[in-house]
Amino acid sequence: MQLIPRDEKFYDLFRAQAENIHKAAQMLVALFENFQDVEKHVAEIKFVEHKGDQLTHELMMKLNQTFITPFDREDIHALGSALDDVLDLVDAAASRLVIYKVTAVTPGARQLSKVIAHGTEIILKAVSQLGKPDHILEYCEQISQIEEEADRIKGECVARLFEHSIDPIEIIKWKEIYEVLEATTDKCEDVGDVLEAVVLKAA
Repeated sequence: MQLIPRDEKFYDLFRAQAENIHKAAQMLVALFENFQDVEKHVAEIKFVEHKGDQLTHELMMKLNQTFITPFDREDIHALGSALDDVLDLVDAAASRLVIYKVTAVTPGARQLSKVIAHGTEIILKAVSQLGKPDHILEYCEQISQIEEEADRIKGECVARLFEHSIDPIEIIKWKEIYEVLEATTDKCEDVGDVLEAVVLKAA
């Protein structure tokens, strides 16, 4: 029996954050798969990112106003921030397509976008189980494997870039885009690390 009621609203906010991130990642995949009306689609991803900022703000306000929280306050803050970081980098990757006036997307970038979407899908599954964290550690392991896969793909993409590209400007542009895409999966792994800490503390 639980003697002190805990505010479950946090779970709803985390799930809303995770759903919003996965939506942005799916939009990034769609953009890379069908590379048309780029500025319009990048603006739509930016809109989702703004919604994410609002959800993060709501979460932090809730944290400041709540006496009894479902788990440690610092972990709630860390998880909210880590989720926000993932979304920021999805937006950053999309924005660079406009900033750098990219006219065609590479197969490697499409591959990385799909890995990101897979990572955000696993995050959504994990966050959705915060109330009953039976399988969260398994999801955290999957997120770690996804990050390793993205790191491998990025390495291959950069190697191909230096092997086949002769335009130094193109090399600079695409190297950074690959790095931002891969960094997004690093942030996914940060989310996994926080979730793992939450589960282990509760064990």
